[in-house]
Amino acid sequence: MTVNSPDGPKTIRTLYRERIWPSPWVFLSTALVIPASLLVFLPINLLAGVIVAITLYGAIVLVLVATSPVISVSLNELVAGRARVPVDLISTVTAFDGEEATLQRGRMLDARAWLLIRGWVSPVVKIELSDENDPTPYWIVSTRTPDALVAAVSTAKAP
Repeated sequence: MTVNSPDGPKTIRTLYRERIWPSPWVFLSTALVIPASLLVFLPINLLAGVIVAITLYGAIVLVLVATSPVISVSLNELVAGRARVPVDLISTVTAFDGEEATLQRGRMLDARAWLLIRGWVSPVVKIELSDENDPTPYWIVSTRTPDALVAAVSTAKAP
């Protein structure tokens, strides 16, 4: 990726990039809007029912795809959705899966934590911050490849 800086264009090396797409079952379950809208509009007009059903489902798919967050790690920063943090301010990164991930998202969660979680992605990564001026103690981020994200942040933090 190339960005403009006062010194001219610079290339930023991306160590990790993941878009958290919805799982197939999310698209399948939202397809229930098709028979629901047909049930409402078919008594009025067959063509209107079909058009509304297809349009509603298409809009839902568009929203799901457009709002899928991206997680990326470069040599300088971690980006999770719209949030950014320099890797210098990250103290530890820990991957959780299964029951441990459920606990991190639930009973062990600090109310001040920043969250980027998706219900259709079970594993999470806990990113603890070392910035004493920031009231956020850590981030919880859903990821399908937690070990790769931890490795990328470790690589970025390495001198």
